[in-house]
Amino acid sequence: MLNVHPSLLPRWRGAAPVERAIMAGDAQTGVCIIRLTAGLDSGPVFLEGVEPIAPDDTSGTLAPRLRELGADLLLRVLDERSEPIEQPEHGVTYADKITAADRTLHPSASAAVNDRVVRALSPHIGARVALPGDDGFLGVLRAVVRAPDAAGALRADGECLLLGGLELLEVQPAGGRPMDAAAYLRGRAHGDGTLV
Repeated sequence: MLNVHPSLLPRWRGAAPVERAIMAGDAQTGVCIIRLTAGLDSGPVFLEGVEPIAPDDTSGTLAPRLRELGADLLLRVLDERSEPIEQPEHGVTYADKITAADRTLHPSASAAVNDRVVRALSPHIGARVALPGDDGFLGVLRAVVRAPDAAGALRADGECLLLGGLELLEVQPAGGRPMDAAAYLRGRAHGDGTLV
């Protein structure tokens, strides 16, 4: 039995390889066609293909390219009937399932790190940021890095919603619809940048 796995094994074995590759800031990923074994994505590799990860890639833009690459590789494996090669023992990493903690953006993290989380979870799972005063979470669907190394609390700056050096462009309140950040901020921001 063959498996089409969207990573360059042995890196990112497991449930969320596309998301974990983006979160980690990997420059590339790919697809491996493997023989299934008892171990988690540990079987020998028939063929692999490499796909670059662009700085603005999301899971939504990267996954379709990996599906296309995987289909091409699978057809080649079925046509060529080559022998698989065992995966190396070094370089094994695991792409654990995405948890609520993985979705949460952190004020102490740099804008570049938080941006990778937003992109990795877009559009299917979605990132989130804690609102001040135990008011739950605000979904974050799109963002752009303004200052890569800057960290900091969630605040308003005019019509911009910032988390450190990350500008949140599209957000979704709990139980609400997606909206641009400026619309969200109307009536929710004090003049000093703090949120209601």
